[in-house]
Amino acid sequence: MALKVALLGCGVVGSQVIRLMREQADDLAARVGAPLELAGVAVRRPGRRRDTDVDPALLTTDAEALVARDDVDIVVEVIGGIEPARSLILSAMKGGKSVVTANKALLAEDGATVHAAARANGADLYFEAAVAGAIPLIRPLRESLAGDRVHRVMGIVNGTTNYILDKMDSTGASFSDALEEAQALGYAEADPTADVEGFDAAAKAAILAKIAFHSRVTAADVHREGITEVTAADVAGARAMGYVIKLLAICARSDDGRSFGVRVHPAMIPRSHPLAGVREAYNAVFVEAESAGRLMFYGAGAGGAPTASAVLGDIVAVARNHLAGTRGPAESTYADLAVHPMGETVTRYHVSLDVADKPGVLARVADMFARQDVSIQTVRQEGHGDDAQLVLVTHRAGDAALSATIQGLREMDIVRDVVSVMRVEGEDIA
Repeated sequence: MALKVALLGCGVVGSQVIRLMREQADDLAARVGAPLELAGVAVRRPGRRRDTDVDPALLTTDAEALVARDDVDIVVEVIGGIEPARSLILSAMKGGKSVVTANKALLAEDGATVHAAARANGADLYFEAAVAGAIPLIRPLRESLAGDRVHRVMGIVNGTTNYILDKMDSTGASFSDALEEAQALGYAEADPTADVEGFDAAAKAAILAKIAFHSRVTAADVHREGITEVTAADVAGARAMGYVIKLLAICARSDDGRSFGVRVHPAMIPRSHPLAGVREAYNAVFVEAESAGRLMFYGAGAGGAPTASAVLGDIVAVARNHLAGTRGPAESTYADLAVHPMGETVTRYHVSLDVADKPGVLARVADMFARQDVSIQTVRQEGHGDDAQLVLVTHRAGDAALSATIQGLREMDIVRDVVSVMRVEGEDIA
């Protein structure tokens, strides 16, 4: 007897899910133990041209009726956004149906509600495609490493920003030129805000932190900075020092293990670091666990076919559970660790200042760092005449202390401009 799948959404990902279900029908049936049959596809515009052929009889604009059908066993949601996706998922689970979703925004904003509904109704909730596209990451974190203690998850989880920063690094392009190229190639949306301002990466970071640290995390808990302020000069300066700039999602336990931080921001990493070689629109995530050590997951982080691959993997898992009368892993929040504020984050910093070129300037700048107990590791001065540029790299310091230092520098008459402040990460791994 076939298991019936209701598909919500038929865009870039949904159309590829349909194609793979059709082309791999025999293999999927053999892997599951029963055929998978598409029961219906909920869309907003049935007459719209799609990337793959869809039987018009399967199309419906009534998504609520589709998920409520008694013959539907599994609901796949690839609409995205908060509503109506949340209401449809909750309705499906209320009817005892398991759900596969790629919806990072919903899981990051209100994952607790969705997980609670799955638990209350005995339904599965699988979401591998919500983070890093085709890369198997969620399942290793919540299943393969379930017996280990994860200390840190750090990675590149947004292909658009990685493409832009990679082009800035390899060609010397400005941010705007690199963004325009990314849009022309389809790597960036017409409105790229969610990507370049870090919202997309922050949602993914929240999901990763929740799984890694067994604690509730929402997107609001994530410190977020985008890449719009990264200049060609920043990239060139990093290159001259043997670094590359990446937009990183970092989830890390505190030294005492009682809390953790979650942040998304551009950072310099050494070119010898494994993440430094991640080019163009690819994603990679570096995981550090107590017993397993250091692990890296790399691959296509977006795109219709890669993301659909992750969706199909979840469908197979959910279908197998359905036939066996079992459930997959539920939400794990037993640790209930606190998310510490960004000010308690400790790392190194690269600071570039435009200053008046006269005696005593370096001493006064150094004194400002010392007042906040921020130790300077290296100093480089460039330029002569009325203006000069000071480039300072600090030892590890708290983010709050560094912020206070920068505020103090902005108020000094000898500092014409704080040109850039960039965190430095990954030197313990490089």
